Amino acid sequence: MDKEILSKIDQFLNQIVLGTPLYKWALAFVIFILFLLFRKIFSRIIVNSIKAVVSRTKTTIDDKILSMIESPLRFLFIVIGLWIVLDILSIQADIAQHIVRSMFIILVFWIFYNGVNVFSSDVYKFTQKFGKELAREVGSFLIKSVKVFIVVIAVLAVLQEWGINVTALIASLGIGGLAIALAAKDTAANLFGGLTILADKSLKIGEWVRVGSVEGIVEDLGMRTTKIRTFEKSLITVPNQYIANNPIENFSRRDIRRIMMTIGLVYSTPPDTVRKIVKEIKQMLQEHPGIAKDQTMLVFFDKFSDSSLDIFIYAFTNTANWIEYMAIKEEINLKIMDIVEKNGSSFAFPSQSIYVEKFPEKLTFYRED
Repeated sequence: MDKEILSKIDQFLNQIVLGTPLYKWALAFVIFILFLLFRKIFSRIIVNSIKAVVSRTKTTIDDKILSMIESPLRFLFIVIGLWIVLDILSIQADIAQHIVRSMFIILVFWIFYNGVNVFSSDVYKFTQKFGKELAREVGSFLIKSVKVFIVVIAVLAVLQEWGINVTALIASLGIGGLAIALAAKDTAANLFGGLTILADKSLKIGEWVRVGSVEGIVEDLGMRTTKIRTFEKSLITVPNQYIANNPIENFSRRDIRRIMMTIGLVYSTPPDTVRKIVKEIKQMLQEHPGIAKDQTMLVFFDKFSDSSLDIFIYAFTNTANWIEYMAIKEEINLKIMDIVEKNGSSFAFPSQSIYVEKFPEKLTFYRED
């Protein structure tokens, strides 16, 4: 009975599935699970032990190097496990070698990619040589450029591993060189536009700007585009070429804000009262702590409008903060209302007066039956 059971088990395990005996599939599965378990043990015990050691050292280089290689080393267990699995399943040697080598290439470039992230703070320290106000933008530009370069080289290395002649591939692109150049024209223009923005220092991350019809806070300066968050909280991605070729109004770089208004008095206001109101408004602005005294200040009886006597008011607040500006403007508006009311006048509103020189002596009405 035992021999019969063993025979059935042997027959079952030797069944061919996709050209490979079932026992090899089972063995490959078990080995791959073991390597996943080894990966877990490595992460929990070995990596944590190494972290405890490097955290006691005075230098931070070892911590950064560990951060660079930690994830790729975990991935290495999967690569080795897959390598053994492919060998057990008797997958064609060439294909297995290409798969494993490609994964090793990805692993190596993964370490370099992590290195860019880990040493990004050092990149920002280096870019401070270009000026503190540009350190973040230039650093971000360099980091993204290096990342793109690493990814491109990794892809080319993988293609080369699979027998694709990269040199011939690049050379063959010369056939469609003109078409590619035309297609890449906008990309190149946006790239140089980004460099121009950084060189001109026209805007920075966090600033309130208006470029053409786009207004908001700069959230990111990229190689190709700039992201601006509008005050409606929508995110607009603007090509750098557009920014470089359009006027940039940077609200964050002003230290004062303008108040400009015209108030209209009723036509029944006497000239002396108009003079007094103008004088008191000007005096109020000169004494107000929120008004910049070193900037242009104008208060004049400006013109005779259709339904009002217009007084023109022009001044600057000593702050650019929008909330503080609105508070100052509100206070000034209320003080102007007090001055006008105190002097016995009032604000005019659009109206028309109709004068009839003479009424007819007799009005005749006709009735049609």
